[in-house]
Amino acid sequence: MIFIKVPQISSCMTRHKFGLWNKGQLVVVLVLLLTLLATGCSKINENAVLVTRIIDGDTIEIESGTKVRYIGIDTPEIGQPYYLEATEANRKLVEGKKIWLEKDLEDKDEYGRLLRYVWVDEIMVNAELVRLGYAYSYSYPPNLKYQTYFLQMEKEAREQKQELWSS
Repeated sequence: MIFIKVPQISSCMTRHKFGLWNKGQLVVVLVLLLTLLATGCSKINENAVLVTRIIDGDTIEIESGTKVRYIGIDTPEIGQPYYLEATEANRKLVEGKKIWLEKDLEDKDEYGRLLRYVWVDEIMVNAELVRLGYAYSYSYPPNLKYQTYFLQMEKEAREQKQELWSS
């Protein structure tokens, strides 16, 4: 019988299926992973902007003074039924909040407003206004990234007779 002497593993080493790791190396790797996760999760916060004014149901102004028009939806204009309700719904969703802006193909409209999908946390404001019945799905080619989704939200709002679809 042949005996093989197995060396003792030092108490400052950790056995891993890929070999021996020094605890210091393990700590460095964990710190790097946590740093990557933290910076990846804070990316939205770095790109977040503050909403300073609600113009109407589908247009806002952000802290730079720039106006932002929501892509893919349309809300009633001043003097039309549900104008005030749509504007108030938009206010409740975004006023004074940090939002994240998502661009589609075109950057600005003919009035110089940014064209964006607007997010508050995990909620896309454009879609939420349609879902709640305060906005219509409205195609602005070539900005059609979420148009199918907006159409589905509008169909459900119509079926549930939400706001614009209540009569």
